[in-house]
Amino acid sequence: CGDVDQVRRGLKKHGVDGRDKAERTPLHLACANGHVDVVTYLIENKCKLNLFDNDNRSPLMKAVQCQQEKCVAILLEHGADPNLADVDGNTALHLAVISPNTSVAGLLLEHNANIDAENKEGCTPLILAVSEHQEEIVEFLLKKGADVHARDQCERTPLMTAASGGELNLIKVLLHYGADVSHKDTNGWTAEDYAVIHGYSR
Repeated sequence: CGDVDQVRRGLKKHGVDGRDKAERTPLHLACANGHVDVVTYLIENKCKLNLFDNDNRSPLMKAVQCQQEKCVAILLEHGADPNLADVDGNTALHLAVISPNTSVAGLLLEHNANIDAENKEGCTPLILAVSEHQEEIVEFLLKKGADVHARDQCERTPLMTAASGGELNLIKVLLHYGADVSHKDTNGWTAEDYAVIHGYSR
C-alpha cells in the first residue's frame, strides 16, 4: 500500500523491518510497487536496506525486477548494495538485463555494480544479455567495459551463444569488441562450430 499514514501505523505494530510470510520487509513491498514516498519514509526511519526475502532478493533487486527506476535511484543514493546475489546467483545487474532496462543498468554501474558478476551458471550480465537477444543492452554493456571474453561454466563465450542463435547483429557487435573466434568450450567447439551445428553457417 502506498499510503504513508497507513504504513506509519503498521510500523508501530510490526517495526520498520517487520517481515511477512515470504520474508519481505515493508521496503521490499514498497519497492516492488513503486511507492517512492513510502520508500523515502522507510529510509528516513532507518530501515535496513539489504535484507533478503525468501528468494534471497534485496529491496533493490525487487525494484529492478519490477522496473521501479525511482526506487532504484533512491536506494542506491542511500547506500544499498548493488552486488548482492539471489538464490540463482543473479545480481541486480543481471535482473536489469533480463528486464531489459538500460537506464537502470546504467544507474547500477554508476554505483559500482560489478559488470562481470557471475551467477550460479557462470553467466555474466553480458552472457545473459546475449542469450536473451537484447542487442541494445549488449552494446551498452560492452561500451561500459564488460568482458567480451567472459565464459560460463561450460567455457562458452558470448560469441558462441550469439552464434548458436544465429544472431548476426550480435555477432558483429561482439567481433567489433574483439571477441575471440578461436576459443573452444568444454566440448572443444568454437563459435563457428556452434553456427554450423545450429544451421547458421554461410
